Amino acid sequence: MSRAATTVLGAPVERREGREKVAGHARYAAEHTPSGCAYGWPVPAAVARGRVTALHTAEVLELPGVIEVLSHENAPRLGEPDDPTLRLLQDDRVPHRGWHIALVVADTLENARAAAVALRVDYATEEHDVLLTDRHPGLYTPEEANGGYPAVRERGDFEGAYAAAGVRVDTSYSLTALHNHPMEPHAATAHWHDGRLTVWDSSQGSGSVRDALAQLFGLDRTQVTAVSEHVGGGFGSKGTPRPPVVLAAMAARHTGRPVKVSLPRRQMPAVVGHRAPTLHHVRLGAGADGRITALAHEVVTQTSRVKEFVEQAAVPARVMYVSPNSRTVHRVTSLDVPTPSWMRAPGETPGMYALECAMDELAVATGLDPVELRLRNEPDTEPDSGLPFSSRHLAECFRVGRDLFGWQHRVDAPGVTREGDLLLGTGVAASTYPVYITPSSATAHAGRDGIHRIRVNATDIGTGARTVLAQIAAEALDVPLESVSVEIGSSDLPRAPLAGGSSGTASWGWAVHKAGALLAERLAELGGELPAEGVTVTADTREETSAEPTHARHAFGAVFCEVQVDTVTGEVAVRRMLGVYAAGRILNARTARSQFIGGMTMGIGMALMEGSTMDERFGDYAECDLASYHVPVCADVHSIDARWIEEDDPHLNPMGSKGIGEIGIVGTAAAVANAVRHATGVRLKELPLTPDKVLEALEGPAATGVPGR
Repeated sequence: MSRAATTVLGAPVERREGREKVAGHARYAAEHTPSGCAYGWPVPAAVARGRVTALHTAEVLELPGVIEVLSHENAPRLGEPDDPTLRLLQDDRVPHRGWHIALVVADTLENARAAAVALRVDYATEEHDVLLTDRHPGLYTPEEANGGYPAVRERGDFEGAYAAAGVRVDTSYSLTALHNHPMEPHAATAHWHDGRLTVWDSSQGSGSVRDALAQLFGLDRTQVTAVSEHVGGGFGSKGTPRPPVVLAAMAARHTGRPVKVSLPRRQMPAVVGHRAPTLHHVRLGAGADGRITALAHEVVTQTSRVKEFVEQAAVPARVMYVSPNSRTVHRVTSLDVPTPSWMRAPGETPGMYALECAMDELAVATGLDPVELRLRNEPDTEPDSGLPFSSRHLAECFRVGRDLFGWQHRVDAPGVTREGDLLLGTGVAASTYPVYITPSSATAHAGRDGIHRIRVNATDIGTGARTVLAQIAAEALDVPLESVSVEIGSSDLPRAPLAGGSSGTASWGWAVHKAGALLAERLAELGGELPAEGVTVTADTREETSAEPTHARHAFGAVFCEVQVDTVTGEVAVRRMLGVYAAGRILNARTARSQFIGGMTMGIGMALMEGSTMDERFGDYAECDLASYHVPVCADVHSIDARWIEEDDPHLNPMGSKGIGEIGIVGTAAAVANAVRHATGVRLKELPLTPDKVLEALEGPAATGVPGR
């Protein structure tokens, strides 16, 4: 292999579409405007549960520019979708506040919005139930949690081992709902022509959008093209098709002209998924030496009455620590609330917050250093499955991070380090995320012009997928990076999975690597003599990815954090944060670092400011825009750094890579919370740690300057 090619993979290559984006040339879903395009504005339900009894559309149809008002009374009939949240405008029911009950279509966005606001709707309301509690009478144990994980797993005799343990921790934590707020709101443009449907959709996977639309409209998949060329973030909320693309396609079919639907941000929390609130009960039993003998993590969460989605928050406890006697349980209740869905690292993020805070409580109870406690409980094999780890360098992450962060200078006693009115503290937590790899296909073409063209229906949601796929192809082909072009983001390209579960690069990259290697072999056979049309090869990884894994495959990390807590205002600020990760081979140092610190920043938001309040009487979340739902800005993120340990893992894919898009958020909120406990001596158990909660804790009876539990 040439030196030029071998230095490509892993290098900090600049993202290929960067200039397009900063120059405004990259076109997003709402920026495609076919001739004669109309604009749709959804009408959300204004009651928490009930039925629509009347829509006063006649007066709205007389307003300037209004073309049509679609509702259950006149909208095209849809087939039964796999996802019932997409069965829009088919009946008069209102399953929760914010459910779309109509779509106003007009000649301009302004006219559509004005008419939607003017539309009068009559309802027959019903009693609603929106409040999650751990004693809700509707709680049940589902068959499985998100990801196909069994809802309940037990090993050994937990109760007996816990009762016999010399040191016991029995603790509870709670998290409010969290909302995805990508920079680009959800949007779609739809155009019907000669029986074919073309949509430009803000989606993490145009293939799934095509499949859903074909099912809904009774089409063959070849009659639908979905394009998601540039996507301004998603964090999971764009991982499945969402209402805008269905509404746009319905309106375009009904009116006979292209239609564009862009969700206003205030409507997003109700219809694009969210991280459901979770209530956690963690029990740890250990010896005086801190070695865990019993571990239980029980989770209560909610779903909607439209579709079951169960956050798999107890699953990480099956992976992390030695636990010969274990119980992990998920229970859920159906409420009159929006349907929860994926949000960055679903399951692992809330689950590891509770588990890692409980581990900090165990460190206090045993008198052990929090890092040392975790090192003592490193398993030799995956606790739940018994499989050997393909690679697990969590201990090394802790040791490297401990030295880089200066953990050895930490004062053990909490609540004693001050700078005037500021209390200072440090905390640590582990991170983990599973390795997901799904079948993908790709083509590679070599032309006489010296360009090697890679085609695969990958989606770049801001992660740099175009760039890293070009790097993978260049290595497989043993050619300069500049000679590789990559085409992604259309369902007309070779079939590939969506960008989600940190599986994109591992899945697409395997197919691209295979196609590149096959093309290199073919070119070698030809001896450099190419036919006029060039040479094209196709590869797919169905056979390779269908094999039953022989190893447990996970990425791991350790997050170290220093905070300051203002005793006058209650404000918490992260002074510095370090994440050290073991995530296989890092394929692009520049984009990887961006992903790690982006996830860590999102974890800071989860710990300190992101939260959503359910108004029980109104039946909806109060924080529904960026004025009320706060996310971190530059002033909130001071010194933040990400490092990694290169792993040589032969059990993954030809690149040896694991996903990195989500592990950065996992464990981060726990590291912040543990640092706040160390700073104040008081343990707060409900996120976010807003000033009101901090001040109440500092002024309460538990504020003694000694470790709180």
